Amino acid sequence: QVQLVESGGGLVQAGGSLRLSCATSGRTFSSYAMGWFRQAPGKDREFVAAIAWSAGTTVYADSVKGRFTISTDNAKNTVYLQMNSLKPEDTASYHCAPYSDYVRDNPYEIAYWGQGTQVTVSS
Repeated sequence: QVQLVESGGGLVQAGGSLRLSCATSGRTFSSYAMGWFRQAPGKDREFVAAIAWSAGTTVYADSVKGRFTISTDNAKNTVYLQMNSLKPEDTASYHCAPYSDYVRDNPYEIAYWGQGTQVTVSS
């Protein structure tokens, strides 16, 4: 029943790295692009990064550009988020979802918001 399964989160010190994975269903794989979003308690849901399955074009939030890299393994229907130089402000629950310019600007309109994977960065 679950179409998106995020994994790879954990507890790291500031400056450390994590790689998140998003396993998608064929239905989700049929979307043009996938994105990562995050939300911390008491803070707004926000866009992080996105990638087009076939074209490979990417978009990043200014707050993570130069530190995070999004990629895909199309044969596995999987999206990754390599997170380097992590900061305490990156602490959040991270979720993947089909991407569009609209949901980038309106992330509360994302249709499926699952369990996500927790990233905690200590100082």
